[in-house]
Order: sequence, then structure tokens, then C-alpha cells
Amino acid sequence: MTKAAAEPLPDLWDDAYAAGLDEPGLLLYRSNLLGSDLRITNFGGGNTSAKIAMTDPLTKEPVTVLWVKGSGGDIGSMKRDGFSTLYLDKLESLKGLYRGIAHEDEMVGLFNHCTFGLNPRATSIDTALHGFVPHVHVDHVHADAVIAIAACSDAEQLTRDVFGGALGFLPWQRPGFELGLKLGDMARRHPEYVGVVLGGHGLFTWGETSKAAYQTTLRIIQQAADWLGANERQPAFGGARVAPAPAEKRRTVAAALMPLIRGKISSNERKVGHFTDAPEVLEFVNSHALEALAPLGTSCPDHFLRTKIRPLVIRYDPQSENIDAVIDSLDPLLAAYRNDYSAYYLRCKRPNSPDMRDPNAVIYLVPGIGMFSFAKDKATARIASEFYVNAINVMRGASGVGAYVGLPEQEAFDIEYWLLEEAKLQRMPKAKSLAGRIAYITGGAGGIGSATALRLLSEGACVVLADVDQTALDQRIESIVQKFGCDSAVGFKLDVTDETSVIASFDETVVAYGGIDIVVSNAGIASASPVEDTTLTLWQRNMDVLATGYFLVAREAFRLMQRQQCGGAIVFVASKNGLAASAGASAYCAAKASEIHLARCLALEGAPHGIRVNTVNPDAVLRGSKIWAGEWRQQRAASNNVAEDELEEVYRQRSMLKLSVLPEDIAEGIYFFASDRSAKSTGNILNIDAGNAQAFTR
Repeated sequence: MTKAAAEPLPDLWDDAYAAGLDEPGLLLYRSNLLGSDLRITNFGGGNTSAKIAMTDPLTKEPVTVLWVKGSGGDIGSMKRDGFSTLYLDKLESLKGLYRGIAHEDEMVGLFNHCTFGLNPRATSIDTALHGFVPHVHVDHVHADAVIAIAACSDAEQLTRDVFGGALGFLPWQRPGFELGLKLGDMARRHPEYVGVVLGGHGLFTWGETSKAAYQTTLRIIQQAADWLGANERQPAFGGARVAPAPAEKRRTVAAALMPLIRGKISSNERKVGHFTDAPEVLEFVNSHALEALAPLGTSCPDHFLRTKIRPLVIRYDPQSENIDAVIDSLDPLLAAYRNDYSAYYLRCKRPNSPDMRDPNAVIYLVPGIGMFSFAKDKATARIASEFYVNAINVMRGASGVGAYVGLPEQEAFDIEYWLLEEAKLQRMPKAKSLAGRIAYITGGAGGIGSATALRLLSEGACVVLADVDQTALDQRIESIVQKFGCDSAVGFKLDVTDETSVIASFDETVVAYGGIDIVVSNAGIASASPVEDTTLTLWQRNMDVLATGYFLVAREAFRLMQRQQCGGAIVFVASKNGLAASAGASAYCAAKASEIHLARCLALEGAPHGIRVNTVNPDAVLRGSKIWAGEWRQQRAASNNVAEDELEEVYRQRSMLKLSVLPEDIAEGIYFFASDRSAKSTGNILNIDAGNAQAFTR
């Protein structure tokens, strides 16, 4: 909290820009500004609204329309279509239909009957809280500084002390119609209030213009942060119990633990991991207060929904304990957490509760090291981690000025297994075929590597691109991130002939995503030379890249996959020349044949571990290929006595099907072997060469 006071929230409102916006535009502008700073609200958390005069499309009469963030959106990144729109008078009329708190969930379905303008955006549970406040512009945010006050045992008194009567206080209650009625009533009875603190939950503020509401929200959050910074006890969390390991060791331990945890919690659904050793995290996991505070869980419902009832603490002192002892403790630790979660479910379930969901933890805290989070995809794991950092900030602030109080267990359960939340989960699209899978691709910046990355990404995988060409690699990663988002891909410069670099790249992959499921060995070179002119250097270069490089990558993949115990798929990108001899290219052909036979040997060794190894054999993939960009293309054109720009047509006509082979064609074959569509295939070869009788497998 001292950090927040030392770095005031900036007022980013631009009057010149705002002057060109209509009221919905101003609401969107305000929303995006508020959501741009995680100190104000977390990703997907909070909502904003405005009551705007519009013309009824049916009567042509003026009406007041509530514009409010719809269900599931994020105010920092939402667009104009992210708002629900409702006739305010119709929303108000629902008060007459309300049958009491036991029936308040039925009110959500009635919101649809208040829709203005045939807007398809689903309404959020907080709609009534915005609609019933008698102010034009309303903000609801989950600022750490305010929640720290709201999560104290004496939160109501602290609200008076900190804000001097400018804000009201409502005790914890699950968001819904009833809370909306209470909030609206409090705002009407206290015109002097500029907002209300919701116990354990967050902050509501309001104003008569978008700018005024925005600035009030900033001012209140800053006031809370400054007060906490001036009044919190030091040292935070009772001081350090464990010293942090050096940064390099933290990453080494993360690389050792994450794939083990991932393998043990992925039996029903593959998980992707995230690691952070941010200063706030280390301060908490290393502290004396960890053992007392972590079991209390979080207070804010948004934090809880992302991070589960409580984290799992993996006890470790990097200064005095061997990591092997921690590894040995994982099975009983994970089993104890699952048993505890199952007991929590049984204690709290209602007659109509949905079935118990995955009982594994989302958040894993390791003293001296940091925090792991695991979820169905990388973005969800990262966001869960960010939410728990919010929770750490809340616990730091609350325990620094009083006693921190987590969400009561039954209340937590009623939110986690809320039928409305379950309905939202059921509406989510079906998982893609590679959801939760992590793919590692060598030669990732080339034509085949890039096409493969795009194919696997389109099916929900995360990808790691490894390539010796840093410039091309950076360009590929940038284009992928623009299309699929910042969590979709990472790139590492890699020379596959360098054993140390190969090992390090797998460790980096684990730290980035938690493990590995798919390895595509695609790094390649090409050469042509009569045997009498083939130098030992040329021969060795082919063997180093195409044989030894494939061995080193496969060996590390085997080691990691065996540690995870989730099986895996390894795909070698070989060549037609591995099966069909070609004069004048003995070094290349011999190395490619070595790849194919290595894959067969690995298929034998991998089968008992569920590791499948298959080979895709391309031929003459010119488009987008770095191999074909230089001397190799010149040599092939010369040997066929054609110009370089005629070479693709030569290969097309040489094929049985008279078709060009494109990177996307190879990517499709790789996807087949990487996916569960080929779950019963190992040791096989798939030729993608438009037909070449010489390359028929025998």
C-alpha cells in the first residue's frame, strides 16, 4: 500500500479527446481508463454505467436508458458493444415483481425483458446495483486499497475513519437484486455520499458527469491507499521467515516443480501454468503470516472465483532444504488438498448444487521461490495469478491495520457453485482439440514452423518457437501475438546442435507454460554436393543439425514428458529424401534417413510412457522456406536446368498429383500426429509430397 501512496494514480482524462465523444463514448472512455490500471480494478472485474437520454425506436419518445457493462466483459479492453442497454423505467418496475431474497436469481432472467434496442449483450448480476443508484454515472471497482479496508474485521468503523463520512458502508452480501435495492436506498437517504464500500467486496462511486465519476473513483482509491500507507504496521506480514532464493535458483526450482504438479493435476483436463516471483509475492510467501493468512482465502468474490477457496502452500526453505524432499511431498500434499476441497463441497452443497468441479488447487505458493498458477489455458492461469496478487495486496493492507477476514466458507461456496455462474460456464464454447496443450517447435520462424504454429494455435495450443534466426523469430512472435494474444506464444533463440542451449530452452518452456505436450522437430538445413566434393565439414554440418539436433531435442522432450507422466506427441519433419535416394545430396539424404530411423527407435521407447513419435515427410516445400531462399534453390534450379522462379513448377509437374506442396499442407499432417486424432498411431510416416513413387514406404 505504501507503493500506491508513493505512486499516485494518474488522472488520464483528456478533455480535448473527450469533447468529441457522445455519452456512450464517454462511458466507454471512462471504463477503459479505469480498467487500464490494476490498482483500480482487476482484469474482468468491476463494471461501469451511465443513464443516458435516448429516443425509443418504437414510440420516438425520449427515454432513459441504462448502459452498463455486460456479463463477462473487461472494462479495460471492452468496446462499445460490451455494454448491455436497458429501459430504466422497466428495470425499476421489476421492484414490484420481486419476491424476496430467496427468489432473487429469477430477476436476472427478467432483465432481458427490459432490453433496449434489441441489444444481445447479456446483462451482469450487478445490473440492479447500477440501475437503482439515483445518480447518472456509477463506477464499481475492486481496488486493492479499498478492499483492504472492506476486508477488515472492523471495516465499517474504518470506512468512517478513512473517508470521514463521504462514503457509506454495506456489510457483505452476495451481489444481486437485494443488494441493488439496499445500495439504491442508501444512496437516496444520504445525498452527501459519493459512494459506498461493500464489505469484503469493493467500491461503488458516482458522479453527475463521466469525468466527475472517474475523478471521484481515483480520489477515493488514492485516499484509501494513502491512509493505509500511513497507518499500516511494519514489517508487513510480520516480517520474513524465509529468505528468498537467488533469482536463478527460483527459476530452476520452478522448472523442476511445475511439470510435476502439472502432470499430477491434469488427469481430467490438461492445465497450463504461470510462474511469478514478483516482489509482492515473495514478500508474502516468505513471511511469518503465510501459514495463518493463506488458509483464510480471499474476500472479494472476483478474486475467489479465479483463485478457488484457498491456495496450496508447498512448504520449503531453499536455504536449508533439498528440493528432492519437496518433490517427494507433492503426492500427499495434492491428495490432502483434494480431500479438503471435497469435504468443503460436501459441507456446503445445496440440494440443487452443480456437481463438484476439479478439486485441485489453482494457486500454489512456495516460500523462497514464488507462486505457480494452473488453469485450462495460459491467459486464465496468468489472470488467476494477477487476482491472487490483488488478494495479497488486500491481506497486506488489512492485516497491517487490523484483522483480515476472508469470505465465509458458505458464502464462498454459494458463489463458486451459484446456478447463474454454472449457467455461464455451460454457455461457454466447447474446448478446442488442443486446449491446454503446450507445443515446442524448432525451426519455428521458417515456413513450415510458422504454418505449424498457426495450425496448433488455431486448435487452442500454446506454442514455443525456437529458431537460430533471432530477427525472423521476433517477427513471427509479434505477428502471432497480434492475432492470438500475448499469452499465445513465446520465442527462444536456439541452435539445436548446442546441448546446453537445448536443455535451457526446455527449462524456459516449463517456466513459461508449466510443461510440454507436443514437440515438433523441424529445424533444418539443405545441401547438395557430389560425394567426391562433399567435405567433412559439410557432412558433419548435416549430421549435427539433422541428426544430432533431432536427438538432443527428442531426448529433452522424453525427459520432460516422463517427469510429467502425461504422455506426449513428438513429430519429426524429415523429407522425401529420407526414403528416396537422391544423387548429389548424400550428406542430406543420409541425415534425413537417420531422423526417420531415430523416430522409429523413439516410438519403441516412448510407447510404455504414452509418448508417441511419428514422422512427416515433405517434399519441395518452397514457399516461405528459409532453406530454399539461398544457395540450395540455386543449386536445385541449376541441376534441373531452369530459372529459379521456374523451380516450383518443375516440382509440381514432377509429382504424381501435379500439385504444389505448401507449408500449410505439412502443418496439417503435423497437427494430425500432434492431436488425439492419431492417439493410436506411433512409429508411422506420413508422406506429404503430392505423390512420389520412390518415397512409398516399404
